[in-house]
Amino acid sequence: MPILEHRTTLRTSPGRSYPCGATITPEGVNFALFSEHAQEVFLLLFDLPDAPPTDIIRLEQKNRYIWHILIHDVGAGQLYGYKVRGPYDPSQGHRFNDTKLLICPYARAVTGKIRNSDRLLNSFHASVSGDADLLSDRRDNTLLVPKGIVVDNAFDWQGDCPPEISFEQLVIYEAHLKGFTAHPSSAVAHPGSYLGFMEKIPYLKSLGINAVEFLPLHEFYVEDFLVANGLTNYWGYNTALFFAPESSYAAVPGNQVQEFKSLVRELHKAGIEVILDVVYNHTGEGNELGPTFSLKGIDNRSYYCLTGPPEEPYRYYHNYSGCGNSLRIANPHVLRLVMDSLRYWVEEMHVDGFRFDLASVLGRGDAGDFQRNSAFFHAVAQDPVLCRVKLIAEPWDTDTYQVGNFPVEWAEWNDRFRDTVRRFMRGEKGQIADLGWRLTGSADLFSHGGRSAFHSVNFVTCHDGFTLYDLVSYKRRHNRANREKNNDGAWENYSANCGVEGESDDFRVKLMRRRMVKNFLCILFFSTGTPLLSAGDEVLRSQQGNNNAYCQDNELSWFNWEDLERSNDILAFCRKAIALTRQYRVLHRNKFFDGCVTPDGLCDIVWYDHNLKHPLWDNPKKRILCFRLTGEGGGAPVPVRFSSSSTPRVGR
Repeated sequence: MPILEHRTTLRTSPGRSYPCGATITPEGVNFALFSEHAQEVFLLLFDLPDAPPTDIIRLEQKNRYIWHILIHDVGAGQLYGYKVRGPYDPSQGHRFNDTKLLICPYARAVTGKIRNSDRLLNSFHASVSGDADLLSDRRDNTLLVPKGIVVDNAFDWQGDCPPEISFEQLVIYEAHLKGFTAHPSSAVAHPGSYLGFMEKIPYLKSLGINAVEFLPLHEFYVEDFLVANGLTNYWGYNTALFFAPESSYAAVPGNQVQEFKSLVRELHKAGIEVILDVVYNHTGEGNELGPTFSLKGIDNRSYYCLTGPPEEPYRYYHNYSGCGNSLRIANPHVLRLVMDSLRYWVEEMHVDGFRFDLASVLGRGDAGDFQRNSAFFHAVAQDPVLCRVKLIAEPWDTDTYQVGNFPVEWAEWNDRFRDTVRRFMRGEKGQIADLGWRLTGSADLFSHGGRSAFHSVNFVTCHDGFTLYDLVSYKRRHNRANREKNNDGAWENYSANCGVEGESDDFRVKLMRRRMVKNFLCILFFSTGTPLLSAGDEVLRSQQGNNNAYCQDNELSWFNWEDLERSNDILAFCRKAIALTRQYRVLHRNKFFDGCVTPDGLCDIVWYDHNLKHPLWDNPKKRILCFRLTGEGGGAPVPVRFSSSSTPRVGR
């Protein structure tokens, strides 16, 4: 193994410790990397992704644990990576290995997908020593690891301005960027790409939605067990880099930053906001048996939450995410990494908000307990950039459930809405009382601490679970394609198959399913709160009963554009439901109903049973609920009737 030595003919200067990452300056490119426990840091420069380095530069300057240098006469397009020398002592949390090329955590783009160059080496060690955790291999992986790309931020935004749509007017459309146009029926020039999605903006506009929530677009890592089974991480909830757009979604290799910006610009022109589903709770490096391609080799003990027995207190990883590790947000430098990333996506990439995967992990301190006043939540609240964008939490993780407990600035995915509506619609008894809360913004969960009804993000389906059509077509999950013997995915889905499991040619079954779909769409859009529609539900997209299609990058998961014709009646109904919601202000109010009397002498909400009498909330046999809404300024009331056996009706 060649010994790392400083070798370069390039001019260098000390540079600056801020900002971290590779920053273009008039004099060249400033490189800065945080590592508290490193002994030496080397910057490697490359002309080609799969060629040896042209320069190996030892960083001599360190300020507050940030190693930095300015390289003159280099600029945009320069390829780079790091090697970091330090102790290899997993029991104390140190996993330094200076043979491993490491990707800069602040890299704005990379040259390709990250592969586990350690996988074969781990297997070798396991066969020789019986300990797959001994990552002390001394073979070099420099040629195998993608390189960071120095990115020029220049872009013609053409006067882009954020739509700044208020939460109470928001209609969110959750979509997978690749899957939306990957199917051959999409008929776009660049299927499965940023540019391909851009071609479908007119469809989104015609649907009536005004915000797209993209499944993760950060560069992600595909887990080893999926690769071994011929599968992939389709959803992308395994982030590798927090600044880099996913490289495989670029129509032109290496052009992912420009293409992403183009997509945002064109969505904004159409009046549609961009919300990113982001994963800051863990990284793709996994646990002690996982790969090393960035943070683990840069400073494992600083970046991850570690644990272990008294004799080895830092060997293992806290796994609040269920994905192998948990990012140590309580460390100020890790918190800075996350905050810098969020600001970058707002200021430089012009996104309008974020949905945080397993957001309760971000509220955990070093002791592991969830804190509503954690450093992360405080940092976001006072940040002049982030305090003005939309913040949406998935308010749970593997062992804590915090629905309704996030700070006032945050909206939350409301799974109580999902489950109650599903149980009511399949005819379960005793759902009327809880349904009343869900239809009116879940005041029992969100009315405290200055929060409003829009803090409840209402959804019936999302990427995780059955599609809407499958919800009325399957009683059981059918996940054998995932190659886990049908043991993955939620067991209880509160679904109903209308008498036949799966596809049916029975006219009565098909009619009932369409009626049930309309029921769900009406409840979703006519309830108080922020509605979220899963892409394809408006055209009866099916995953053939697979309720955990995270690894299915194929026609099972992709949006089939032929469904527009097959399900044109449901599509038309969905468009009308969205239009009606946006027409009546009372259907997208941000205040909770409290029974107060309007200037016209009408209560803001009045409840009835099917006989127009006061409903018996505790009667388990009741399956019909009616209510009348009156707008804040009075005017004509809107009566709504929900039944577990008929389509909701709305009128004046």
